[in-house]
Amino acid sequence: MITIKGSNLAGMNLAGMNLSGANLREADLREADLREADLREADLREADLSGASLYKADLREANFTGADLSEADLSGANLYGADLSEATLVEADLPGADLRIADLWVADLRGADLRDADLAGAFIREADLSGASLYGAKLTGATLTVANLSGADLQEADLTGANLTDADLRNANLRKADFRGANFTGTALTKEALRARGAVFDKNTTF
Repeated sequence: MITIKGSNLAGMNLAGMNLSGANLREADLREADLREADLREADLREADLSGASLYKADLREANFTGADLSEADLSGANLYGADLSEATLVEADLPGADLRIADLWVADLRGADLRDADLAGAFIREADLSGASLYGAKLTGATLTVANLSGADLQEADLTGANLTDADLRNANLRKADFRGANFTGTALTKEALRARGAVFDKNTTF
C-alpha cells in the first residue's frame, strides 16, 4: 500500500496513476492533476483537494471524511460508495458523477454542480445543498432528511422514493421534478404547493 500521509503534493501531475488503497490522509493535493487516476479505497481523510482535477477518476469506496474538495473538478468521477461525510465540496463540479450509495452526511455542497449526477440511495442527511444545481440528477431512494436545499435547482430531477423529512426546500426549482413516493414529512410543502411549482407526485407521496 502506498503511504503518502501528510505529504505536500500541491499542483503535482498524478494523472492516470494507480493510487488504489493509498494512504493520503491529510495530504496537500491542492490543484493537483488526478484526472482518470485510480484512487479506489484510498484514505483521503482531511486531505486538501481544493481546486484539484479528478475528472473521471475512479474513487469508488474512497474515504474523503472531512476532506476539502471545494472548487474541485469531479466531472464524470466514479464515487460509488465513497465516504464524503463532513467533506467540503463548495462550488465543486460533479456533473455526471456516480455517487450511488455515497455517504454525504453533513457535507457542504453549497453551489455545487451536480447536473445529471447519480445519487441513487445516497445518504445526504443534514447536508447543505443550498444553491446547488441538481438539474436532471437521479436521487431515487436517497436520504435527504434535514438537508438544506434552499435555492437549489431540482428541475427534472428524479426523487422517487426519496426521504425529505424536515428538509428545507425554500425557493428551490422543482419544475418537472419527480417526487412519486417521496416523504415530505416536516416540510412546509403541500400537494397544492408542489402542484403550483410544477412538480410530479402521486398517492404514495407523504406530506
